[in-house]
Amino acid sequence: MSKRPLTILLAGIGINLSIGVLYAWSVFKDALVNDLGWTATQASTPYSIAIVVFSIATLTAGVLQDKFGPRRIIMLGGAFVGSGMILTGLLTNPTAVMLTFGVVVGSGIGFAYACVTPAAMKWWHPSKKGMVSGLIVGGFGLGAVYVAPLTKALVNAFDIQTAFIILGTGIIAISVGLGATVVNPPKGYVAEGPEDWNPEAAGTGVEMNWREMIKTRQFYFLFIMFALASSAGVMLIGNITQIGALQVGLEGAVYLVSLLAIANAAGRVLGGMVSDKIGRVNTLIVAFVLQAANMWFFMGISTEAMLIAGAVTGALCYGALLSVFPSLTADYFGLKGYGANYGLVYIGWGLSGALGPVIASLSFDSTGSFNTAYVISAAMLAGAALIAFMTKAPSAETDVQEKKVLARA
Repeated sequence: MSKRPLTILLAGIGINLSIGVLYAWSVFKDALVNDLGWTATQASTPYSIAIVVFSIATLTAGVLQDKFGPRRIIMLGGAFVGSGMILTGLLTNPTAVMLTFGVVVGSGIGFAYACVTPAAMKWWHPSKKGMVSGLIVGGFGLGAVYVAPLTKALVNAFDIQTAFIILGTGIIAISVGLGATVVNPPKGYVAEGPEDWNPEAAGTGVEMNWREMIKTRQFYFLFIMFALASSAGVMLIGNITQIGALQVGLEGAVYLVSLLAIANAAGRVLGGMVSDKIGRVNTLIVAFVLQAANMWFFMGISTEAMLIAGAVTGALCYGALLSVFPSLTADYFGLKGYGANYGLVYIGWGLSGALGPVIASLSFDSTGSFNTAYVISAAMLAGAALIAFMTKAPSAETDVQEKKVLARA
């Protein structure tokens, strides 16, 4: 077996590790509020903007990589993330940071993140799509494991502005350097895999471009499920330290951020590998049902041990979504137009980035607790589970019908 697939896979993991600053935002948020006197809303807004911009940039990057290849788009994305962090350190006022972090960093993350998984998938056999996707997106979730304590140490040693600048410089060096190594396989390349692998048994659909994909019900099912189910995880990640302080009396528990990041990354890897064995949709149903029950559990959390159990469960379930949905998109609509296809599906995750924080903020502002947000999240997850039961792979016959419709249009 050639070493190139493994090299591309490791480069993808490294790139996502370097740009995974988004999931450490609660640490940045605390420093902005405590050290610079921002309000909680001001400190939450750049995070919400970055998530939405991230998802939109993923679509743009998907279209561009399908046309120009992944290398230049990844390098541009890494430069954006690093530069946006540096600018955030230089211009630390709420309005500026909405642009520097929310727009510039968010765009850069989307550009880099969108390209590494499809490039690696093309080097590996389709039977390994879940594993490859899980490992690469796991790197992104794992970023907060080092970013959170490193940021805290930099803030203590210097200040929040300097922390942003140092992190930005390191991100540029690592992500741009590794991005230069990521390329698509040559034409005619066929990955090694098991001889008895059956695409139909694996639930694989047909090759479609994005115009064909958006005329299928499967696309809308995936989009809605992604939006409904991800909002609970996004809410937990953005508010876990506040939840700990409110329900358990834990103040400044930065370890919760790292704990969430580890569980998030583990969920991505495990979700991807499990989905290779039991199927993507079955894996999603398990994650949806378990997360819905976990949201009900959160309403009764009153001890640190309960909080840790709920946080780990929530992050595992959320992480699984981030590896299964890209694999499911590739299964259903193929790899030829995967960049644009998953970019469109991923906007569903971007919508969850608006839903989760807004639901949490409205719940807290109106009742002084997150209980209403937990109930709404559980209901949304139940809705996602119902949709999952109706989701089947597009058939060859469906593809033919779609093309006839396009021909008439």
